[in-house]
Amino acid sequence: MSELRQQTGIPELDEMLSGGLLPGKLTVVLGATGIGKTQLGLQYAQAGLAQEGETGILFDMATRGDSQSHEDYAERLFQWKLREQLVDEVFDLEKIWEREQARKDYQHLFRQSGRRVTRRDMELDEWKEWKLEFVKKLDAAIAYFYANFVHGVRRTVIDGIEPTERPSDSFQFHAFEYVYHQILRKEYDWVARDLFRAQFRSQQEQIEAHRYDCQQIGCLLLLTTHEVMLDDLIQRPIESGDVLSNANTIILMGKIREGNRMSRALHIAKHRGSAVDESLVPYEIRETGLELMR
Repeated sequence: MSELRQQTGIPELDEMLSGGLLPGKLTVVLGATGIGKTQLGLQYAQAGLAQEGETGILFDMATRGDSQSHEDYAERLFQWKLREQLVDEVFDLEKIWEREQARKDYQHLFRQSGRRVTRRDMELDEWKEWKLEFVKKLDAAIAYFYANFVHGVRRTVIDGIEPTERPSDSFQFHAFEYVYHQILRKEYDWVARDLFRAQFRSQQEQIEAHRYDCQQIGCLLLLTTHEVMLDDLIQRPIESGDVLSNANTIILMGKIREGNRMSRALHIAKHRGSAVDESLVPYEIRETGLELMR
């Protein structure tokens, strides 16, 4: 029996991916600002409603002080009003089992405007400040993900990671690696231990009643690049230990030149363990989202 794949909300893309994305694996979407990554992410998140009975969730790591227009896009594309879980708001753990209280769609981790994200741009004290800030926000992030997963969410879209010359120097990548390995890919009971701590034993019955399989959770990472042209993205080298080297699927989105005009196209650079269509496929951004021109 073949493994059930998560549909992206774009039928032509699912066809290129031999049916969709594999849950429990990392998919990275790369492209410059404005190329359509966020629309693709929202279509994937929305597709969860039909396939798993719950829309996916959005985790915004942008540090510019603004969001990626998720709320506007979601409402325009799907009449979906995003419910935000504020990162600085104290989460009442007693209400985590109440779906209406706990189920939220969006969290924005860093809201300071104009923060630099690479270690080479910071003094040692600034780097330490970043780490301290992340640790303070970590409990809110754990609560956000866990509260959604126990209520049936099986898709996560992580957006807002800014381009850097060396991903290993980026604080955003450090934060992503923690979220991915210590929350998304961790067994439900260990995530619950991190969240409830001293209250874990008193909550154990509810924890078991709301158990979930972390290997059924899909993760779409939207990664902004300096490269605008699709050819440049295709030639982009992958560092050892780079998040791209660990991704199961890599989707590139960029500009292509057709005669005397520019258009957008998509290319699947990697789809481990699956047959894949490696064509360069033009697409347009329409009122209903991305539409591939196949």
